[in-house]
Amino acid sequence: MAHLTKPTQYKIEDSNIALLGSDLEKRVREHAGDTEPAWESAGKAVGTQVWRIEQFHVKAWKQPGEFFDGDSYIVLHTYKKDPNAEALSYDLHFWLGENTSQDEAGTAAYKTVELDDHLGGTPVEYREVQDYESPRFLSYFPKFMVLHGGTASGFRHVTEAPPLNLFNFYHISASKPASTGVNKPANLIVRQVTNGYQKAIKRYPNDVFVLDKGREIWQWNSKKSSGKEKFKAAEFVRTIIDARKHEPVLKVFDEGGSGANRFLSELTEDHAHPSNADASGTESEADTPLVTPATSAPSSPVLYRLSDASGQVEFTQVVDLQGAGPTPTLADFDSADAYVLDDSTDPDVPAVYAWIGKSSSVVERKNAVQYAQNYLWGLNGGAQGGGKKRSSTSIVRLTQGNESSRFLKVVGARA
Repeated sequence: MAHLTKPTQYKIEDSNIALLGSDLEKRVREHAGDTEPAWESAGKAVGTQVWRIEQFHVKAWKQPGEFFDGDSYIVLHTYKKDPNAEALSYDLHFWLGENTSQDEAGTAAYKTVELDDHLGGTPVEYREVQDYESPRFLSYFPKFMVLHGGTASGFRHVTEAPPLNLFNFYHISASKPASTGVNKPANLIVRQVTNGYQKAIKRYPNDVFVLDKGREIWQWNSKKSSGKEKFKAAEFVRTIIDARKHEPVLKVFDEGGSGANRFLSELTEDHAHPSNADASGTESEADTPLVTPATSAPSSPVLYRLSDASGQVEFTQVVDLQGAGPTPTLADFDSADAYVLDDSTDPDVPAVYAWIGKSSSVVERKNAVQYAQNYLWGLNGGAQGGGKKRSSTSIVRLTQGNESSRFLKVVGARA
């Protein structure tokens, strides 16, 4: 029998997200081919398209809004800035599950750049990390779900007939429309929790949780949960019950109410998924969310220039700002260079922007995202300072003349 090896899991804190000069880059390029058939229909009309990476290949994903933590995806949102205009604009994201492999993550990053080039270099690119998605990304999906599994390990859909020993625990929340920048109702967000169940309840006291036991479905309403969260949880539970021909029995538990202890006593680590818990049974690092920015993060936006004008690539902070205040303005950006703008402490939309000038060099263009990633990794001390949490901040790549409205707002310019 052939010896089977598990694909190497990608670590989000890996500083080489751009794959520059790596063996992984060579493997991705070998499998990429000259043309990508998936891009033939990309960005032709207003809407959202999703592709999943499968064995170095890009495959159209038929369940938009449903993501698996063992996979990597590419998401293209096509829209019109002016509803009456013919011109299309693009937001291009690649999403990395916490258990995705290096090959999948590398292919997603590489293919995202390829699709950007296919669309003329005009899209705004976003790197999205599981549990740290940008509000813009979440706004595309009325129901956004992250489930355990993936193309390598196999997976079951939530609504499939359950086995007798089913134990699936879900964290239910609602998006905040005000932070998405679009006038839409709150979206349903469902995240499968694979360990640290009771800690999750304590960490998110404003949300609702659902335990799917197959023949019974238990819903936990936290004391501080609003009607919006309870309503969204009910929507999710109803889809499961309806798909299983109304067989599961729903039981609702209110924190502090009758039967609450019964619900909590069910949440033992005996049910934890081995891939997401360490050998001692304690909570893994991936279970710790990014709650507040690192203490070393700047309190206001900070600008760095990436330039090879001297013959060597230099990454330096821009201290002589053109504006009157401490915040960088668009006048501080030179089209001959690339820049990294750190706005990671924004309470609504934390991000680090990699801005590419029209006349920037090939080296500057290729390295801008890499320097943004290196900057995040080192901002909180790298591996010795909790760099994983810092590295999960959204990285946004944009080119001069195609800036996002959010970026223009940060630098005080009009969209």
